[in-house]
Amino acid sequence: MSGNKDSDGGWKTFVWNSEKKEFLGRTGSSWFKILLFYVIFYGCLAGIFIGTIQALLLTISSYKPTYQDRVAPPGLSHTPRSEKSEIAFSKSDEKSYEKYVSSMKTFLEPYDENRQSDQMKFENCGGTPQSYKDRGPLDGKKEQRKACRFSRNLLGSCSGDSDETFGFKDGKPCIIVKLNRIVNFRPQAPSNNQSLPEPLQGKVQPNLIPIYCKHKAKEDESKIGEIKYFGMGEGFPLQYYPYYGKMLHPQYLQPLVAIQFTNLTLDQELRIECKVYGENIDYSEKDRYQGRFDVKFTISS
Repeated sequence: MSGNKDSDGGWKTFVWNSEKKEFLGRTGSSWFKILLFYVIFYGCLAGIFIGTIQALLLTISSYKPTYQDRVAPPGLSHTPRSEKSEIAFSKSDEKSYEKYVSSMKTFLEPYDENRQSDQMKFENCGGTPQSYKDRGPLDGKKEQRKACRFSRNLLGSCSGDSDETFGFKDGKPCIIVKLNRIVNFRPQAPSNNQSLPEPLQGKVQPNLIPIYCKHKAKEDESKIGEIKYFGMGEGFPLQYYPYYGKMLHPQYLQPLVAIQFTNLTLDQELRIECKVYGENIDYSEKDRYQGRFDVKFTISS
């Protein structure tokens, strides 16, 4: 019993020693000194951190990327997006393709005519592919730049106007393709036919980035059928470039290409690869969306 009392007394004394006026082994002045030390110590660390960040921010422009020497060529993406790039549906089941149709309608909303009516934000850049639209340097005037209008009518039967299901109800699905945005990037049209697939040779336009889709597997060649392309020049016209960034170009609209697969074999898994072609656009085995993509269709009746 006496041992327990001594033990209890030692514990209580450590928490609060009334004779020495100590709390957890330290007097009030000792606690004040150590707390003051850590406040100053961590305050100095915070000051160094904040000062470093502020110094870094002074070297970064809100309008122009500081380093672009290692920026990869733009990715090529498509709508509707799906898990693992697989689009599967039944022609006779509206619900099976409802999500694809909905995503395409949402994606195309900024391209509605009434969204591009503001003369202070948008301008007409011609109905045929033209050269780059230069709106001054990125580090020039800090004012918003106008964006080229892009009419949904250019997408033909994939515009959603004449067919609100974008061909899905007939088993002739459309996809909408765009080049991803890179600030101040100027894609260059191919200079010769050597790098182009045979169907594109002889169709090179000086101010256009062409796109071409074909079967991924050799055995699917006869199962793909006709592929139609819609858009200005059936590619990406250069007058929509360069892009000046979100702050200078908030209303920017990327040019689009609609691709419609009009005769895919039913009840088959068909993988299709699409590529864009340009002098400064290449491909990477590590990134399957760099300048290209592939998508798998499975359509049942």
